[in-house]
Amino acid sequence: MKKINLNLSSKTSNLDQEKFLYLTTHGRKSKQPREIEIWFTHADGKFYVIAEYATSNWVLNLQANPTVRVRVADNTVAAQARVVTAKTDPELHKNIQALSIKKYGWGDGLVVELVPEES
Repeated sequence: MKKINLNLSSKTSNLDQEKFLYLTTHGRKSKQPREIEIWFTHADGKFYVIAEYATSNWVLNLQANPTVRVRVADNTVAAQARVVTAKTDPELHKNIQALSIKKYGWGDGLVVELVPEES
C-alpha cells in the first residue's frame, strides 16, 4: 500500500486520490471493534463520511462512543466523531455534501465529522 500525507491542511495532501476510508467504531453493546469501508471527503484537517441511514449500526456506535479509529491507505489515526446536521451547522453540512457530490456524485444522508487526535 502506498503512503499518503495525512496533513490535510497541506496542499501536498494526496487524500483525494484515495477512494475509501476505514472507520472503526466500538459496538455500543458488545464493545468490540467494528470496521466499515466508506467513502469520505476531507476539509480543514478533518475527515467527513456520510451515512445513508441515521440508524446504521456504525452511526449508533459512534454516538454511544465517539472515540473512533480512521484508516486511509496504510495510515491510521485516532479520532473523535460527531454528527453534523443542517440545523446545527448548516454551512458545514452544505459544504461537505457538495464535496461528496463532487468526488462521488452522491452527498445525501447524515454527515459525520471525524477529527483526528493530536499525536
